[in-house]
Amino acid sequence: MSKLIDSFGRQINYVRLAVTDRCNLRCQYCMPAHGIDIVPRKEMLTYKEMYRIVRVLTELGVKKVRLTGGEPFVRKGFVDFLEMLSYNDLLEDINITTNGALIYKHIATLEKLQKVKNINLSIDSLKASTFNEITRRNVFDEVFKTMEALERSSMNLKLNVVIQSGINTSEITDFVRLTKDKDMAVRFIEEMPFNGEGQRETLENWNYSKILKEIKTQFDVSEIQSEKSSTSRNFSIEDHKGSVGIIPAFTRTICGDCNRIRITSTGTFKNCLFDDGVFNLRDFIRNGASNEDLKTLFLSLVKEKPENGFVAEANRKKGDVSESMSTIGG
Repeated sequence: MSKLIDSFGRQINYVRLAVTDRCNLRCQYCMPAHGIDIVPRKEMLTYKEMYRIVRVLTELGVKKVRLTGGEPFVRKGFVDFLEMLSYNDLLEDINITTNGALIYKHIATLEKLQKVKNINLSIDSLKASTFNEITRRNVFDEVFKTMEALERSSMNLKLNVVIQSGINTSEITDFVRLTKDKDMAVRFIEEMPFNGEGQRETLENWNYSKILKEIKTQFDVSEIQSEKSSTSRNFSIEDHKGSVGIIPAFTRTICGDCNRIRITSTGTFKNCLFDDGVFNLRDFIRNGASNEDLKTLFLSLVKEKPENGFVAEANRKKGDVSESMSTIGG
């Protein structure tokens, strides 16, 4: 069986698939207060098209899919789509990234789907006032309730915390404290320019090194040997049930072992978060492409995968980074 291997010898076995560009929150680091120009529904991939794409990719060695948005639970029929994906015998892991505002009532159903193993919950503050400021919505209580329910569930829980200068940096150690008694991974993420407007002004550069230094002011951490393709550098703390990680998303020191591709809700194939898209799969499929055509296409597209995110950004044809992460698929 042919495998997806790029020109740097990296095997691609992980796809991030955005099921929608719509979101019920308006996080400052993701989009402007008025939101973004969402695409007409007919321009989004159908669930049937998504299933077909994932099936072809698994026949080329992809083992894991992460479903994102926007907010995936905003799209009608999303849980049914999860059940559909579960029938793919070549797929090992179905993971979900969510803001937590709509998932609570579905947790019991998700636990019954054996391939749904990991939930990444985006929560950038443990204070209702700050949370509401960041998200521009008043759903903190629902998200916090969801966090506690997911921690008690059979699924693995990771908290994604985007560190924003002047807004939530004082809470870094509060988040670390959560891992004392809760079996979860807290992952701090460097802020990126995908906010619909481009890089915003920051008071301080809260990069990987600065975040780690802040953690070490109160905790003695030991680095954990993570799998080669991990997006985060991870740490344990003695007598803590959970763990802590830092994702150098903007400084991009994790690119060398990248095993991922991305597909947006409109079918744009992306080799890297920082490129501006290399091919539209939706139109290719709707113009009659066969599964063999798709395989040939995927094998050729991954050969174009850049060495790292800096090369991808430099090769952009549509100007500087200014998209919303909701459009790309966080």
